[in-house]
Amino acid sequence: MKFTNGYWLARDGIEISSPQEVYDFDVTDQSVTVFAPYRHIKVRGDTLNLGMSTIHVTSPQENVLAVKLVHFDQLPKAPCFNINDQHRSLDTSVSDTEMTISAGELTARLPLGKRDFKIEFTANDRVLTASEYGAQAEICDRNDRKHYMREQLSLNIGALVYGLGERFTPFVKNGQVVDIWNQDGGTGSEQAYKNIPFYLTNDGYGVYVNHPERVSYEVASENVSRVQFSVEGQALEYYVIYGPTPKEILERYASLTGKPALPPAWSFGLWLSTSFTTDYSEKTVMKFIDGMQERGIPLDVFHFDCFWMKGFEWTNFEWDTEQFPDPEGMLERIHGKGLKVCVWINPYIAQKSSLFAEGKQQGYFIKHSDGNVWQWDLWQAGQGVVDFTNPQAVEWYKDYLRALLDMGVDTFKTDFGERIPTEDAVYFDGSDPEKMHNYYAYLYNEAVFDVLKEKKGDGEAVVFARSATVGSQKYPVHWGGDNLSRYTSMADSLRGGLSFLLCGFGFWSHDIGGFEDTATADIYKRWTQFGLLSSHSRYHGNIEYRVPWTYDSEAVDVTRAFVKLKLSLMPYLYAEAVHTHETGIPLMRPVFLEFPEDVNSFGLDRQYMLGRNLMVAPIFNDEGAVKYYLPEGIWTNILTGKVYDVEKNGAWFDERYDYLTLPLLARENSMLLMNPSAEHADYPYPDAPELHVFQLADGRHEQRVVDQRGNACGSMVLCRHGRDVSIDVGALSSLPKIVMHEKDQTIKFDITASEQTITL
Repeated sequence: MKFTNGYWLARDGIEISSPQEVYDFDVTDQSVTVFAPYRHIKVRGDTLNLGMSTIHVTSPQENVLAVKLVHFDQLPKAPCFNINDQHRSLDTSVSDTEMTISAGELTARLPLGKRDFKIEFTANDRVLTASEYGAQAEICDRNDRKHYMREQLSLNIGALVYGLGERFTPFVKNGQVVDIWNQDGGTGSEQAYKNIPFYLTNDGYGVYVNHPERVSYEVASENVSRVQFSVEGQALEYYVIYGPTPKEILERYASLTGKPALPPAWSFGLWLSTSFTTDYSEKTVMKFIDGMQERGIPLDVFHFDCFWMKGFEWTNFEWDTEQFPDPEGMLERIHGKGLKVCVWINPYIAQKSSLFAEGKQQGYFIKHSDGNVWQWDLWQAGQGVVDFTNPQAVEWYKDYLRALLDMGVDTFKTDFGERIPTEDAVYFDGSDPEKMHNYYAYLYNEAVFDVLKEKKGDGEAVVFARSATVGSQKYPVHWGGDNLSRYTSMADSLRGGLSFLLCGFGFWSHDIGGFEDTATADIYKRWTQFGLLSSHSRYHGNIEYRVPWTYDSEAVDVTRAFVKLKLSLMPYLYAEAVHTHETGIPLMRPVFLEFPEDVNSFGLDRQYMLGRNLMVAPIFNDEGAVKYYLPEGIWTNILTGKVYDVEKNGAWFDERYDYLTLPLLARENSMLLMNPSAEHADYPYPDAPELHVFQLADGRHEQRVVDQRGNACGSMVLCRHGRDVSIDVGALSSLPKIVMHEKDQTIKFDITASEQTITL
């Protein structure tokens, strides 16, 4: 939100008051409170008829400083984000001219002695960012009689800003205006389903704004050398998080707000959907499942979209028995084919639903102030919205999920949760509707995830969610929403996903082939490559079935090849997923996250790293052409065998690929345990029959091994000295075939003991 007219003037009707000096302060072991009036105090009379900001500085964790700006100290409104606050002690020093407040390597510096107010955030004597003189402000808008609190944090020259949720606008956020406000706006506009008030920079730090309501950002836009953020009200709290690397920033942010749960291994396999408005019944469903099996295409999950229930009755949790006369038997038959079952749900209850009258009578819906249910006709006629602040409503909702799980359903697609009312909306617990708008997604998905853990166990809980806010990463997986069957939308989806994954979220998916429109065979095949090299993989559409044989015979071959490729890589992918669960570093990640020292990687948004060792560059055109970048090192395309020896400063490549190949490159020293014959994503990974080693350099190299439950089994260790390589694969259940990929040759050999030395 903009408050100024150019650099010097305020907009009409806007009154801006900023701290001018540190007048007084209180210091305790765990907090510093600073009193900063809105003009310099020269004589006693200057303390009259004058506003002042009270600024609280604390440290929730090492290398994190929390700053809370308060104009009027008012009662807090619910809800609030759950923060892992360790209440760390501060190291505070005061001189005649300066106060320093340190939490680990991060220090806030405030001038004293009547000097102009500012806060500099430094680490190792380097200024990371600063709240310059005049940056902080309490603001009155006389036009609408609203009050705001504002902060502006400076950007060093060359500093780039990333994150702020799943944003489909340019990957680097400098120059953008962003409102943190969940909306059902598709994947091609400035709106987003998953808005997160957190950004990180390539400059050693990130900033989290601890507010669930709308946070308005001006990212080097209103003031081109600052990131401005503001909220309506009388207080504003933000956390500065020091890295210095992007991975360390993300780990600390995830430690504050929650780390991703580890999804079950089966969820990484292929999901096939009925699609949305297509005509389907049990006969159609079984035809698709059988068709995939007949064509040798492994499938792990079948998803029933909205019309498993009757139209106008969403959500009633009741199978449409005209189309599915024997749901229990059908689920048993699907399970008999080795598949899991997902069904679509949402938190809205249509007036025609059998549940509406009960929910209304019991007070389970968001209400108007006059006591009536808050209703509208958007999506479903007369729908009400479940009030997840009411514990009885939560249990009521969960009971219907429990019944479906008892019937044989394995998981839920938790759709919607963005169009949550704010005007004349009343919650059971009195929560502020502005704060609840974004936070609703957290409560909704938390309820569903919790019942899955209760019924299935911790290691089996997974959802397929669209909406999210801070902390929602604890309830994976999330997918990108309603994209288009166009290459531009495919690229938009990746860009939005990478932005989202820089906000503490570990796992992400998208609708392969696009949701809207009719996909061409060409885009279906290219999107299949991308989708099967993503964290999670689902075919889904709106108006057409997404089974490959409806496109052409080659689509069947492409689907089979890339499903089998992903399944073969599961020992590597699941070990990386465990790392994501432990750290909050995403499985799919922007290249700069892995190569922060390479300035050429800072803007890359059409390629990504899949874990620490694989580079993926999807193809976004019908010519098979791709331009991609490789950082310094030796890279091997694991599909073609081509080796790229990239010198310092990196290199760009222009290439063309058929539908069975694309740039999928292993980093030097990568050790990929693989099972080319895998038929499902969930199998004993330590039994994988092949170990592929790429461009092994001199020295010791170690790769962790986990089983299909995420339990650590130990490590594989390879040590190289010239042409001699010692191998220890004691963590594996059996001895694999070793495939050494060297610059000039590929060497295959069997090993006969758990540890031995070979000469290449």
